[in-house]
Amino acid sequence: MKLLVLGGTKFLGRHVVARALAEGHDVTTFTRGTTNPELFPEAEHLHGDRDDGLDALRGGAWDGVVDTSGYVPRIVRQSAELLRGAVERYVFVSTISVYSEPEELADPATEDVAEHYGALKRACERVVEEIYGDRSARVRAGLIVGPYDPTDRFTYWPRRLAAGGDVLAPGDPGAPVQLVDARDLAAWLVRLALDGPGGTFDATGPAEPLTLGGLLEATRVALGSSASLVWVDEQAILDAGVQPWTELPLWLPGGAGELMERDVSAARAAGLTFRPLAETVRDTEVWDRGEPGTRPTLSREKEAEILGR
Repeated sequence: MKLLVLGGTKFLGRHVVARALAEGHDVTTFTRGTTNPELFPEAEHLHGDRDDGLDALRGGAWDGVVDTSGYVPRIVRQSAELLRGAVERYVFVSTISVYSEPEELADPATEDVAEHYGALKRACERVVEEIYGDRSARVRAGLIVGPYDPTDRFTYWPRRLAAGGDVLAPGDPGAPVQLVDARDLAAWLVRLALDGPGGTFDATGPAEPLTLGGLLEATRVALGSSASLVWVDEQAILDAGVQPWTELPLWLPGGAGELMERDVSAARAAGLTFRPLAETVRDTEVWDRGEPGTRPTLSREKEAEILGR
């Protein structure tokens, strides 16, 4: 089978390409050629730009496409229309952030992704559905985690718990948490692109309900860490100037509401499966050990100050 990946050399797309190649598919990536260009020499690599730079795609034919890099409906329309007769199935990676914003953009012409990320993704979904109908899947991904994650949205916790000592744990240990290993999501995206079904799916995990306390304790156990979780009232953390979610991942004051309580039964019925959380934790921590540079998350000094250590 022939698979086209729009993106494919950074995080989720990288895992999509790796999975498709491991399954023996012929893979083509379409990127700007600037991020990790040395990856996947066995794949075909086409270069261009999502915005009026799609010429490299003309004349090609694929069984399916996975779009991991679409954010603006005007730009997504360009690739969706160009590929209409060149692919059998179109899988668009959206986000559960669509539920945190109004269904309609106040300014339909806006392309401010930072300000209207969820609403623009929903508009992109509509473009894909309009052009492909049942030949498309619109996948509203939850928090995507695992090796090669360019953010610190989950990686902070395996790194911090592996280091041991007293670990600041924010707010309510019973707060619901959902996340999905990029490798599990990637495997499912490949399946959808080649075999279907179509539709709109919430795609996050795990299969059973998970709480923040359960996640952090499972992470500690998976790493064999002697760390101690110290739960701190979230107002005290806010008073210390800590930025929710970005500086202290997986924490939003008052809870994340429906963003962390999605019903994923439709995705599971369509084939989405989940590896053990401990595997995700260990693999993420091993990968992170080899990553250079500083992180934007909570420093050990600030953590110790809040804990009064």
